[in-house]
Amino acid sequence: MVKNKFSLSDKKILLLGGNGLIGSAIRNLFYENGGQIVVIDKKKSKKSKKSILFKEYVCDVSNLKKIETVLKKLSKIGFVPDIYINCTYPKTKNWTKTNFKQIKYKFLKENTEIHLNSHIWLAKVIGDVMKKNKIKGSIIQLASIYGFLGQDVSIYKNTEIQESLVYPVIKGGIINSVRSMAAYYGKNKIRVNSISPGGVFDEHSKKFLKNYINKTPLQRMCSPEEVAYAALFLGSDASSYITGTNLIVDGGFSII
Repeated sequence: MVKNKFSLSDKKILLLGGNGLIGSAIRNLFYENGGQIVVIDKKKSKKSKKSILFKEYVCDVSNLKKIETVLKKLSKIGFVPDIYINCTYPKTKNWTKTNFKQIKYKFLKENTEIHLNSHIWLAKVIGDVMKKNKIKGSIIQLASIYGFLGQDVSIYKNTEIQESLVYPVIKGGIINSVRSMAAYYGKNKIRVNSISPGGVFDEHSKKFLKNYINKTPLQRMCSPEEVAYAALFLGSDASSYITGTNLIVDGGFSII
């Protein structure tokens, strides 16, 4: 009998942002496949059943000291993750003004600090924890197609969304940090990969939806569950020889 490589029955999962749009889809799918899950999010989920989680901590990812305190608490109770996923989306109150016309240096600096820097630093911390405990782990970062593409500003015309100077910088940095970390931690049998979704549907306006679909070969936006299945693949033993990869889940948006 062939072993189910997608099973997570012997895996401990640390999921940052596990109560968000994509995070909750990952949380539910990983639970269904047998994973023991710890969620760290800035707010508790009202929809999550208590039985689905091993532990849940309320903590803003931008508070790195508090996150590291939580990690120490987990280590003391023997919870060292086999799979670490960061799908947080921290942003400042000025995020809507990070477009080319309104942005100020302060907005660039602050958003890079809390989003890009927190992703890179926490992945490094977890990588070291896995290394110390000789865990053949999987680290997964959430990036974006705009981490390797320029933004098509025509999609945003007459919609509720604008381009961002900061967003591609953050996501591009995450993608390249994954390559660097994969090269470094490979000798420790730790895999590091990223997922780059295309636009994930989140009650967008009809105008934006039409603009986006017209640009996409599969003629629709991505669902959170489709990103979750990509995470399951990269987290499980089904992808045991894959590291340093940016898995694109965009319905073909980036090919044309």
